[in-house]
Amino acid sequence: MKVNEDTFPDPVPAQDGVEDRRQRKARQTRNALAAAALDLILERGLADVTVGAVADRADVTRRTFSRHFVGKEDAALDFVRGDGDRINALLRARPADEPPLLAYRRAVADWLADRENPASHIRPRMRALLALVDTEPALFAAYERIRVDAQEESIRIIADRLAVDDVRDLRPAVVVDAAAGVLTAALRAWARGIQADHSDADPGERRDAHPGDRPEDHHDPDAVDLAALVEQAYDALMGEAALAASYRATPVSGK
Repeated sequence: MKVNEDTFPDPVPAQDGVEDRRQRKARQTRNALAAAALDLILERGLADVTVGAVADRADVTRRTFSRHFVGKEDAALDFVRGDGDRINALLRARPADEPPLLAYRRAVADWLADRENPASHIRPRMRALLALVDTEPALFAAYERIRVDAQEESIRIIADRLAVDDVRDLRPAVVVDAAAGVLTAALRAWARGIQADHSDADPGERRDAHPGDRPEDHHDPDAVDLAALVEQAYDALMGEAALAASYRATPVSGK
């Protein structure tokens, strides 16, 4: 059976923009293994998939598999690592004068809006895999390891933007944990089939009415709703923060 490698976007290019033949071959092999792991897990269930089966589906040896991944879970979730790299690359590119939380939010929006190299989460079958993450402890553990690695890099980026030590100053970690937590919450809700609420949106201002955000512009017809759900989640965070700030500013009677 042919492996569907189109599920996985190319990784963030090297800093010098140059990829030699060996690197290109390694990337193609990694993508084939990741796609094979995803296909097999969704076809058979995690417990019934072996590393050998993944290697066979990708037409490589188990030794080759081991050069790229530590297990089938990491292979199937390789798109999470790639998306984390892309969000961090976009975060680095945000204007230096943007507040960190806003910079992270806009980096995520840019990632979801990229039509030339779509986010893996909005490609076919990813919704099913993300839903499976919540029910399979081994997949969940692998997902968390990859997510934490990406967030640690985000913290370093925010620390550089603020010109602070990310070990001594809590702000970079607080910003990233809050912003990435919002994204994770939205993705989990989307994987469970929760739709964005457009009831309060003006028809001319709805995010899914913008050019380039139509379902036909994406691989998955639910892509628009994912982007809208992420924005709703960030709005909820900002609203709660504003409410908490106003509460703190209000004198407490009797004190």
